[in-house]
Amino acid sequence: MIEPRGRIVPVLLSGGAGSRLWPLSRETYPKQLLSLLGENTLLQQTALRVEDRTLFTDPMVIANAEHRFAIGEQLRAVGVDRPTIVLEPFGRNTAPAVAMAALLASEADPDAVILAMPVDHWVRDHAAFRAAISTGITAARHGRFVLFGVRPSSAATGFGYIRMGVELDAASPIRSVAGFVEKPDLVTVERLLACDEHVWNSGIFLLPARQFIDELAQRAPEVLAACRKALTGATRDLDFLRLDERAFEACPAISIDYAIMEKTGNAVVVPATFDWSDVGSWSALWSMADKDQSGNVVIGDAVVEDASGCYVRGDGQLVAALGVEDLVIATSPDVVLVTSRKRDQDVGKLVERLKANGHRSATQTHSVHRPWGYYQSIHAGERFQVKRITVNPGAKLSLQKHYHRAEHWVVVNGTAIVTRDDEEILLRENESIFVPLGCMHRLENPGKVPLNLIEVQSGAYLGEDDIVRVQDIYDRV
Repeated sequence: MIEPRGRIVPVLLSGGAGSRLWPLSRETYPKQLLSLLGENTLLQQTALRVEDRTLFTDPMVIANAEHRFAIGEQLRAVGVDRPTIVLEPFGRNTAPAVAMAALLASEADPDAVILAMPVDHWVRDHAAFRAAISTGITAARHGRFVLFGVRPSSAATGFGYIRMGVELDAASPIRSVAGFVEKPDLVTVERLLACDEHVWNSGIFLLPARQFIDELAQRAPEVLAACRKALTGATRDLDFLRLDERAFEACPAISIDYAIMEKTGNAVVVPATFDWSDVGSWSALWSMADKDQSGNVVIGDAVVEDASGCYVRGDGQLVAALGVEDLVIATSPDVVLVTSRKRDQDVGKLVERLKANGHRSATQTHSVHRPWGYYQSIHAGERFQVKRITVNPGAKLSLQKHYHRAEHWVVVNGTAIVTRDDEEILLRENESIFVPLGCMHRLENPGKVPLNLIEVQSGAYLGEDDIVRVQDIYDRV
C-alpha cells in the first residue's frame, strides 16, 4: 500500500542472481536472501535502512516471482508488514523495474519521489546513508535524477565509475555528472583515481517519479510502453501484484544507466560518505569480515593451518586448509568451490558452463525452499527417494495427491497433523504414517517449533511435477 504524500517511496530491487557468490548464492535462493554479513539478510538490512516512517513510506519491492514467499516472510520478520511486492515473471534488468515503481508511485502521488536501491548491497552506517538521502532530496524534488557516488577505497575493476562535474551550489556538495565509465580495466582505474574526480557508481537512485517517466517516454519509449501494459494487465495474487507475463516479455532488458542516466542531462551526483559494497564477490566478503592474525576469514565447519589471506567457509562438510595463500574455499552440501581471490570475479563463468551442461547445481540449492518451509534430498535410488522436510510453525502443505508414488513419513521432532483422505491424525516425535499412492493428503505443523520429518518416497516416477493440488493456502497451481 503506497501512501507517499511528501515522504520518499523506497524501492527495493530484488532481481539479481548473485552468480559470483556461487555456490552460496544461486538463482533459486540468491545472495539477497542470505545472511552474509551479520544476522539479518541483505534484503532485511536494506529494508531497515529505510525504516524511518517520518522520512520513508512502506517499501515497494520489485522481485522475481519465484522468491515472493521468502521475501514476504523475511520482511515480516523485521517488522515490515505492509510492503508493496511487485512480481516480475522474469528479469528485465533495472530500467523496467524502476519504471514500474515510478508508474505505481506516481499513480498514488504525481509528485512522488522514489529511492531505488538494489537489495544485495551492504551499507554499514545507516545514519550516514540517510544523511546522503537528505542531501539529495531537494534536488530530486526540483526534477533532478540524483545518483550517489562512493569514494573509492581500492582500485576496483568490478564497479562502474561516475566522473563528477562542477558543483551546482557553493552551499551544497552536489555536483553535475560529467560522464560514466563502466567496469574499467586496472590501468584505466588507476588513471581515473589519479585525478580524484571519479567515484564508484553505487547503483542507488533518488528520482522524481513523474520526470523519470517523461524521460523514459523520450529515451526508452518501448520500455515505458511495455511496463504500462504489464501493469494494466497485472493481477492480485494474495499479497502480491503479479505483472502480466505476455506484456512484460515484450519489454527490452536494459539497465537504468544505459537507458537513461548515460543519456540524460538531468543527472547529478551526491558524493556519499557511507561505507558501501555491492557484495559482488568472495573477495568483497573477505575484505569486510573479521580476520585472524594471518588474514584468514574462517566461517562454519572449517580449520586452517599455516594459511594466510584465505576465505574459508564450511557449510555441510568440514573444510581443512593447510599451507595455502589467498584462496577462496567455500562448500555447501552439494558443491565445493576452490579459487584464488584474484580470480573470484570469474566464478560466474563456472556457473554459465554448468548451466550449459544442464547441471542443477548451477541454479538450484541443496535446500529447496517453499512457502511452508523447505526440503532436502538425502538419497535417491531406483524407484525410491529419501528427503528431509522442515515445516515452519503454523504452516501447512497443500492438500494434494500423487499418481505415481506413495510416501512414508517419520516425525523426527515437533508435532504434525496429517490429513489422509477422510482421516486427521496427530503425530508426535518418533511416530510415522504411510500415505498410499492416490491418497488425498496434507501435512501441517500446529506447533510453535519447526516440524522435521523424514519422507521416503517409492514408486515408478518421483518428479516434483507429480503433484495434483486440490487446495492450497498459497494459491499455487
